[in-house]
Amino acid sequence: MSNTSDAPPASTLAPTETRSSRGRLLQVLGMWFGIAAAVGNTIAAGIVRAPGDIAQWLPNSYLFFSVWVLGGLYALVGASSMAELGASIPRSGGQYNFSRRAIGEYAGFIVGWSDWLSTCGTAAAVAIVIAEYSGNLFPSLAGPFKLKIIAVGVIIGFFLLQWRGVRWGSRTQLVTSAMKAAAFLIVVAACFFFGGHARATSASSNVSAALPMPSGWPLAVAFILGLQAVIYTVDGWDGIVYFGEEVRNPGRDVPRAIFGSVFSIMAIYLLLNAAVLYILPLDQIAGNNFSLGTAATRVFGPFGDPIIRSIMLLSLLSCLNANQLFCSRTLYAMSCDGLFFRRVANVNAGGTPVLSLFLSTIVGVLFVLGSFERVIAMLSFFFVANYTLSYASLFVLRKREPNMPRPYRAWGYPWTTGIALVGSVLFLGGSVITDQHNAPLALLLLVCSYPVFLLLKWAQKSAALT
Repeated sequence: MSNTSDAPPASTLAPTETRSSRGRLLQVLGMWFGIAAAVGNTIAAGIVRAPGDIAQWLPNSYLFFSVWVLGGLYALVGASSMAELGASIPRSGGQYNFSRRAIGEYAGFIVGWSDWLSTCGTAAAVAIVIAEYSGNLFPSLAGPFKLKIIAVGVIIGFFLLQWRGVRWGSRTQLVTSAMKAAAFLIVVAACFFFGGHARATSASSNVSAALPMPSGWPLAVAFILGLQAVIYTVDGWDGIVYFGEEVRNPGRDVPRAIFGSVFSIMAIYLLLNAAVLYILPLDQIAGNNFSLGTAATRVFGPFGDPIIRSIMLLSLLSCLNANQLFCSRTLYAMSCDGLFFRRVANVNAGGTPVLSLFLSTIVGVLFVLGSFERVIAMLSFFFVANYTLSYASLFVLRKREPNMPRPYRAWGYPWTTGIALVGSVLFLGGSVITDQHNAPLALLLLVCSYPVFLLLKWAQKSAALT
């Protein structure tokens, strides 16, 4: 007797039919691209600012490192669950696919649209920082108008590159991610091998008293804030799930890429923090928004700051390429499923969803030209909500579709998935409590999204009848 759970819901079959008539994404990506996409997207401006904030909240080297380790363990626990979902549902488009299949179209709509808009906004923010770093390295490029031109130009440049085809975008990601990882590791090695004199100089010039250490409830709050900063900084380790149907062997390569990404990202972050702490006392890191540059200046002299800014520029280019790849896949998947205009699901001969990429580029340019900080702050509320829905989706699918093919099964299930889910819920609650300014607006945005969801569904049905 056949089990009804053997067959996926009818709603999951429709996209395949749609895609067959509109061109297919090319199945040409592998594990190393997945790691490159995650490393390229994750290791960016966050490593520059986060250590200064965390050191200010937790002015103790053991506590400073403990939040980085705990953040990495949280990512590792979540990686197991995300690897099962990504290997079992190998569709491009990110976490949107998991929530839609397990919970329903409206949940998928929330995850997809918040993910798409926030990723477009992130691409814009990265482009702006690229322009600012360019202005710092080359003063002739400085100035508000020139910075806008550079930011828009960089976004359009990556649009043209990715428009050629997925192979162009993937090769660019592989090269830039490998270069920036190597550059950061060289800086780490230089700090440890040649930073002895800089460490001695910092220690002798450090005459300030130790920073006051919070205790009791303020210490708990400081620890939560530090952990939040780490989790935000390491987010992006699941980049491969945006390319599920473009991976040659998703059952094997998706889990390997996810775990490889977590270990690679955390290794680089821990080494960079250790190198900075080796050169600088903690009180000189606290509140320093460019502690990595300060440490490099102590080691390399006047060349230190330009070296780090050049590495950061390369790092941000890799990040921008990854973000534009991500957002084009998310909008493509929603269009395939009737949550946006189906024409946007068109794919060119190079395997690029061109209309999706074009619209994502337009939104990114509009974010650059306008004021988008408040929009991104509101959408960041959905960042953990999306993870919460993904981990909940694993529980739902395990129960409702027990016979669904699972090339990889989450180790430690249900405990590891439960820990990741509880952690996400607590983190989401902490975001609501600590961000009274933007959380209510995000909840209002959630309420208003339902009529938009119904309107889009109605529009798609009307278009199908004509």
